[in-house]
Amino acid sequence: MIEASDSMPPFPSLALLLIYLFVFSSADAYHSLLQMVPRGRTLSRPAGVGGAADDYLCDSWRLSVETNNAGTFRSIPTTCIPYVKKYFSGDWYFSDSEVVAGDSLYFAATVPIEGDGKDIWIFDVDETLLSNIPYYAAHGYGSETFNETSFDEWVELGKAPALPASLKLYGQLLELGFQMILLTGRGEGQRNVTEKNLLSVGYRSWERLILRQSDDHGKKAVVYKSERRAALEAEGFRIHGNSGDQWSDLLGWATSTRSFKLPNPMYYIP
Repeated sequence: MIEASDSMPPFPSLALLLIYLFVFSSADAYHSLLQMVPRGRTLSRPAGVGGAADDYLCDSWRLSVETNNAGTFRSIPTTCIPYVKKYFSGDWYFSDSEVVAGDSLYFAATVPIEGDGKDIWIFDVDETLLSNIPYYAAHGYGSETFNETSFDEWVELGKAPALPASLKLYGQLLELGFQMILLTGRGEGQRNVTEKNLLSVGYRSWERLILRQSDDHGKKAVVYKSERRAALEAEGFRIHGNSGDQWSDLLGWATSTRSFKLPNPMYYIP
């Protein structure tokens, strides 16, 4: 059983938001509660409500992001920067990731492995197998405009740690007999450093590491990844599971039997 801690807001945040809608009946207060569409703008809390209200608002904003209700957003709301920092700085993020991994393993154990090397599980890399939290911690946890040059410099260091829950799941899936396909939005020029980074933190024995080629640049991620999955299916692979932190890792066509969304409220890739 997961017990509540100081780093986790009380469970009934949605109920409290509904109470706010009734209690703070002025038009301005009502409007402020609805300003949760994540377009990089500040969320306002009702007049007279203490700072804890930000956690309730941001908890509901994160739910909207993780369920893809919010759609595309460029940066996290300014009001939610402390909330997102707290989410990634403590055990909360790791706990959520462990729950996703547990659900993934529960499904994987039900899959009949045929033993012909065609039963595959697809993993994204960034914020799925590897964590770039050290980079984003120094860049506002998603509140700053994404700087591709700066991020690529971080990637070239090859120092991204493994996401512990994913590393454990990865090993368990290998033991069950799945072939691992790593499908990332990174470019082909980053193959060597990506392979070294993955190996250095404990990943091994993948069937393929698929990166963007020159003709993939400019494609939306959901198109690029769907095309690559379709190519795998054309080779006879059976895509049972797919793990990624972005909806564009999971949606599109040639989808897996089950898809598993890892938490990431910092950024959105269409």
